[in-house]
Amino acid sequence: MNPPLPVPCDSDLAPLLGSLGELIRQARQKALRVVDTLHVHTCWHMGRHIIEYEQAGAARAAYGKQLLPTLAKALTLEFGKGFDERNLRHMRGFYQGFPIWNAVRTELSWTHYRTLLRVENDSARQWYMNECAALNWSTRALERQIGTLYYERLLVSQDRTTVKQEAATNVAPLNKSPREFVRDPVLLEFWGMPTVTGLFETGLEQALIDHLQGFLLELGKGFAFVARQQRISTESKDFYVDLVFYNYLLKCFVIFDLKRGELTHQDIGQMDMYVRLYDDLKRGPEDCPTVGIILCAQKDASVVRYSVLNGNEQLFASKYTLILPTEDELRAELDREQALIEASSA
Repeated sequence: MNPPLPVPCDSDLAPLLGSLGELIRQARQKALRVVDTLHVHTCWHMGRHIIEYEQAGAARAAYGKQLLPTLAKALTLEFGKGFDERNLRHMRGFYQGFPIWNAVRTELSWTHYRTLLRVENDSARQWYMNECAALNWSTRALERQIGTLYYERLLVSQDRTTVKQEAATNVAPLNKSPREFVRDPVLLEFWGMPTVTGLFETGLEQALIDHLQGFLLELGKGFAFVARQQRISTESKDFYVDLVFYNYLLKCFVIFDLKRGELTHQDIGQMDMYVRLYDDLKRGPEDCPTVGIILCAQKDASVVRYSVLNGNEQLFASKYTLILPTEDELRAELDREQALIEASSA
């Protein structure tokens, strides 16, 4: 019998693993680039078709403000998410802002272009697009440069070298982690793929959300499940709510945000914004004000905060204290499930 072959040690495998890893990273980037280019190309042409339709005479112009809602409803029904009215408005603006296709930099993603559309000055928008493509800025880096008026500061500065060095230094940390393979939620929804959460999110936070969802449904008291990681959007930003329920006893939406660490004033401010956005975008005329609950998943600092905006807060507060799970119930469930998850992974 032949003696067993020696098992290579980690140091022997390091060069091979390095080479294989680089091949995989390059392949993913190439595949993502192709998908991004197709996505940008499709969005530009959809915007072109919408503009040309709107400009094709008085009969079609009569659709007016109803055109985009009508298109959004029909396209969403046939193709799924990614074609809501807000995104169609971005596509129309994309064509208006970049009317010549050959001038569009296909190195950039649709998320880059949605960010660029916030720049009203045509010259500045074109400059940011070219700099972003040339320097391979991430969307976070692009947002930072626009937000700090990088273009305007360069125009008025007598020491452009210093301004460029400062910008490069502050952008570098934002470019350290390149966008992972097909992680863009807008892109995923556009192509009818599973959401980014469904594909990539793992770990303690996701496990707690899984258990809380079941816990709240078991708890009853009028809860109906609506969504997980539901996107709510402003004109330029997308936000994701961990869990959304509708309570038919309270006649309101109840949204949950789960935090891994200590509760901060930023968390409370964020939930306040979520509630306001949800009231503005999702709440119907017969619905009561949206309730926001922040859950902090630390065993010795589990905190629940209810945010109720608008309407008769005192009357509504007396209702939800009788129907929603109590702070003690939620804290006990968090602690119990976190202990089980940590024990199973030990």
